[in-house]
Amino acid sequence: MLQASRMVRSEKIRVFIVDDSAVVRQVLQAVLLRDPGIDVIGTAPDPLFALQRMQQGNWPDVLVLDVEMPRMDGITFLRKLMLEHPLPVVICSTLTEKGAQITLDALASGAVSVVTKPRVGLKDFLIAQTEDLIRTVKAAARANTASLAAPRRPAPAAAAAGEPAPRGVVRPLPHVLVDTTEKIIAMGMSTGGTVALERVLTQLPRTLPGIAVVQHMPEKFTAAFAERLDSICALDVREARDGDRLIPGVVLIAPGGRHMQVRRSGAQYHVDVRDGPPVNRHRPSVDVLFRSVAQCAGRNALGIILTGMGDDGARGIKDMHDAGARTVAQDEASCVVYGMPKEAVKLGGIDASLALDDIPSTMVDYGRQ
Repeated sequence: MLQASRMVRSEKIRVFIVDDSAVVRQVLQAVLLRDPGIDVIGTAPDPLFALQRMQQGNWPDVLVLDVEMPRMDGITFLRKLMLEHPLPVVICSTLTEKGAQITLDALASGAVSVVTKPRVGLKDFLIAQTEDLIRTVKAAARANTASLAAPRRPAPAAAAAGEPAPRGVVRPLPHVLVDTTEKIIAMGMSTGGTVALERVLTQLPRTLPGIAVVQHMPEKFTAAFAERLDSICALDVREARDGDRLIPGVVLIAPGGRHMQVRRSGAQYHVDVRDGPPVNRHRPSVDVLFRSVAQCAGRNALGIILTGMGDDGARGIKDMHDAGARTVAQDEASCVVYGMPKEAVKLGGIDASLALDDIPSTMVDYGRQ
């Protein structure tokens, strides 16, 4: 049984650190161990691994928890923890720098305190804030654990039963952390797309968010295409492999003959490369990519549809638009074939139609936001 209140004990405060960055884990541990009254009993790169460790008898007095992590985001884990084994949690995340809502969510879910990490100069910041971090952890150790327990709320019946969303409705994943500093770009093209994509990618810096690309292309051609682009771009361009993570500076091109989808893992994005029947007569299909992005990323994505024959991608980018993503189409004057962008515009799924040479600057601006 957990005690209703936490007494200040003579022994050291036991702290467990959960952060997907090995550097952050190492620095936080060194910072906290400067105080003789604190003992770091363990660290973990994600919440599920941490839970396994703690369930083996390593329950800490205070948990220091990041928000953006693989497999399960920190807010979801925090809610689960407060239902099953409430204990003092200090959120330490760059995500809280983005706005008040995540901070409010963390505190409403049971966090004792929130420490905002900067996105740059992180190591120096943690060292400079040693006293504040130690003070925060010590204060958390005195928290009343009974007051941290979250009320049990049943999941909605439809979500619990796993019922599919009605046709045309984009239902967000039940555990998705909507606000995340991770952003992605999804691009689709067909006829004329190889040249158009080259013109766009060669103008982009390496700091751009991860990019997922579907270009209608036969099997065995995409690897060579990706290698060529990689040789002339600042970005790291490669043919996608199943499970690859979308990270800044990387462009993943769907292999010819296979569909590519984006999925969410905690607060990170990965791609699934799968066999399957053609969609809109194509494999890979732009619609398959765009619809997956609508489902897992919503407003954390930018969708771009370039030159191409037919209508593949038009309905998918409309789904992205409806899910809150920003959407761009190549304009008629700069397209080799104004088919796919035209159909997307007709469906009302496009925020802006731009000349091909104006699209790179739009992507850069999106990455800076």
